[in-house]
Amino acid sequence: MIARRIIIALLLILYIVLLDLSSNTVLSLFLTGAVFTGFIILWETGVLKGKPLFGVLAWILFFVILAGIYFLTYPPMKRVKSFEGSKIKTDVITINDGKVSGVVNKDRTVELFAGIPYAKAPVGELRWKEPEDPDKWEGVLECDTFAPMAMQPRNVSIYYSLAQIIGYHDYRWFDFTDNYMPAVSEDALYINVWRPAERNTEENLPVLVYIHGGSLQTGQPWYEDYSGENLAKEGIIVVNMGYRLGIYGFLALDELAGESENATTGNYGLLDQIKALEWVRDNIESFGGDPGNVTLAGESAGAACVSALSASKLAKGLFKRTILESSTVAPKEPPHSFRSFEEALESGRELLNRYGVNNVSELRKLPASKLTKEAYTQHHITIDGYVLDKTPYESYKLGETNEEAILHGFNKEESAAFIMFTKTDKESFVKNVKDYFGDYSDEVLSVYLPGSDEEADTMWAEIYGAVFFDYPHYCLNRLAVKGGIPVYEYYFSKTNGRLGPWHSGEEVYFYGNIPERSGLYDETDRALMRKMSQTFLDFVKYGDPSYTLKEWNINEDSISYMNFDTETKMVKETERKINLFGILDKMQEGEY
Repeated sequence: MIARRIIIALLLILYIVLLDLSSNTVLSLFLTGAVFTGFIILWETGVLKGKPLFGVLAWILFFVILAGIYFLTYPPMKRVKSFEGSKIKTDVITINDGKVSGVVNKDRTVELFAGIPYAKAPVGELRWKEPEDPDKWEGVLECDTFAPMAMQPRNVSIYYSLAQIIGYHDYRWFDFTDNYMPAVSEDALYINVWRPAERNTEENLPVLVYIHGGSLQTGQPWYEDYSGENLAKEGIIVVNMGYRLGIYGFLALDELAGESENATTGNYGLLDQIKALEWVRDNIESFGGDPGNVTLAGESAGAACVSALSASKLAKGLFKRTILESSTVAPKEPPHSFRSFEEALESGRELLNRYGVNNVSELRKLPASKLTKEAYTQHHITIDGYVLDKTPYESYKLGETNEEAILHGFNKEESAAFIMFTKTDKESFVKNVKDYFGDYSDEVLSVYLPGSDEEADTMWAEIYGAVFFDYPHYCLNRLAVKGGIPVYEYYFSKTNGRLGPWHSGEEVYFYGNIPERSGLYDETDRALMRKMSQTFLDFVKYGDPSYTLKEWNINEDSISYMNFDTETKMVKETERKINLFGILDKMQEGEY
């Protein structure tokens, strides 16, 4: 009897933990309590005593009911409310397509207009076509809820909880405000605008437009790390948008190019971003913003898009300066998020064969739920001859880019999130180097000589991060310097209780979004956040992050950058990585 009670108690604990990790609705707890209570009473009253067959059936029924509760109360999918469901309305604003109203945050310092359509829903016959102007609307559009995130692969909800525990270290147990899954949809071309609630109506404010990351496969524009609320408090307007991802944003087919009056295919996600920038140009003045003072920013794949848009003639005049965090496709051979047009078309043809369809018409009839899994095969920017008529590398070489100043950089442990479940010893280190560097592997092994398995693991993490993140920024910096563009580079190395200097770990500092009560950050983090977000503001307002942080110099030698840590100071790249960069230059045969 005691053993049975222990088993039931452990099952109750484990099941409640499972429900919480899966974000099941609150109803699940009441149903679970009722089922366990009934099951305990059944055993404790002796009803099943001496009836082993009925006991077995009772256990089977018990687990069947628990499974039923789990699926019955699985978190529903719904749109995310802005400012935690604020009911305080803004004044009505008239834009080109109609009238909109937003909501105000708790301390009434910032107004947010969430989910404004900037293009028609790219569904049905508009799937894989250039974005079109949205339909105009009558009355006032209440913009108090974020639009669905763009169609993308979804994991079970427990996956996201485990990611918060393992990667972010900030999972909130029994937080009953998040018992749902954010909505996803092909209908995701909407824009969000944060602006100060108190403004000088005589003055148009600088504008920051942000492109979210996610490998061009996943992501959403409302994530709290890069929310525009706290930067807007400091006197700028922040804008971000949803854009087509994966197969919906980057599929290339000859037939699709033939349909287009611009003969374009493969860069629908970039076309969405350009459409959003055009919306900013045409409408941001209504919100108090200056359409002539726009900074375009992005992180990870978002930064890759920023560097592509810097080289696009379609984006000329839509922004003045750029911010690129932890990615760029400026090298002669970008290590990710980019492929040749021939590769893109061949991949598209292979996709048609995989699905047994003969043309685009048949492909458009397939449900999104079936095609979304192709995000991994179709998430690359390409040279389509319309959005991009040459590589960003070639555009920089010719001095044909759109930005007047650049702020960019990378983090100390960029590779951590990508190789966290891979352990490299001395033997596998040598294999990894030879597999990637080929004929140049001996040169790499002469620079990186691990003396132990632990050192091998550390060195491979450095090489991985350098190849995919650090080196592309090194290339961008050299190209910008040659083109006479002022370029400011940073290196983020601050540790904390959350992501630390992992990939994307800097965003919460730059955007001023460290939670006030979070124990994962201390006062040194908050002091650094204030300094880093001020450099962002200075760059957005004046094109110069050294306006306040005087010691931040232009990176003219391409190896000097501002180190953001407990202490901020200019530092130089290590000799070991400079040697690695030289080897990568030879592999690419690029001229910088």
